[in-house]
Amino acid sequence: MTRMQRVLAAILMMQVTLSVVLLWPRRGSTETGGPLIPGLAQPDVKLLAISDGDGGRIELKAAGGAWVLSGSDDYPANGANVATALDRIAALDTRRLITRTSSSHKRLQVSADDYVRRIELQMSGGTRHVLYMGSSPSYGATHVRLDGQDATYLANDVTPWEYATSAASWIDTKFVTISEDELAAVLVDNALGRVIFNREESGEWMLGDLAAGENQADETVKTAVARASSIVMQAPLGKTVLAEHGLDRPLAVITLQLKDGDPVTVLVGAQSASDRSYVVQASISPYLVRVSEYSVKTLVENGRSAYLAPQVTPSPAP
Repeated sequence: MTRMQRVLAAILMMQVTLSVVLLWPRRGSTETGGPLIPGLAQPDVKLLAISDGDGGRIELKAAGGAWVLSGSDDYPANGANVATALDRIAALDTRRLITRTSSSHKRLQVSADDYVRRIELQMSGGTRHVLYMGSSPSYGATHVRLDGQDATYLANDVTPWEYATSAASWIDTKFVTISEDELAAVLVDNALGRVIFNREESGEWMLGDLAAGENQADETVKTAVARASSIVMQAPLGKTVLAEHGLDRPLAVITLQLKDGDPVTVLVGAQSASDRSYVVQASISPYLVRVSEYSVKTLVENGRSAYLAPQVTPSPAP
């Protein structure tokens, strides 16, 4: 090997060594980082407020050992859902640092005026924590930043979509749920009159007062009974009845007659011009709720004829 070759070989070895030193993975300080919110204990959280980037907001507060919706006369919330949400916040850590510069906050959607979710926690001692959840570079990973700090981290196993601002995500949405086995009859009164559905001993539902030559549309009848006895809400409205709710002149009155016990009365009030939902009140709950148009529209608009099968005209004899 010539002297020049030895020199070139030595230079190559130095380059390889330098590359290994520079590129070999190191344990950075982020890999030994601690909790994003140190000392966060779920029992100390007294309020969880979530805002989205479109103006949506929901507040949940601890009251009497349970969680309720603020602003809806303390409608009961699903405590398990709240506990899961708080556990995931408490598990956020600082191992995966993405940036230390505030100039990156908007790009990552964790700035005070551009975020996917803004989550506020109020503690029993008066401390307040504000957390921003931003963009998701991959499935199950989300950029997060604690208010007052420039550092932004990448969190695993949490997404902004788990922190919805709709009430339906935090409550049991079943408002009226009565098994058909408990029912003897269902009466629906609306602008077109009264429709009666009777449950036969066989368990079949029959349209009341069928005249000679009339046949019911079986599936339409079954659907009406199912919707009347199982009403799902979008959101609670509280306990106060307002004139705008239209319950003094309801669009429909549904009476669920039980085999045992007092009947359950459901009033369908005014329809919203914006989302077409209806206000609903039931005798089994102190709360007014809002339900989707799909849930009760046919009960409001259908008369008795809608539940009859088309009459078949016999063909004339040849």
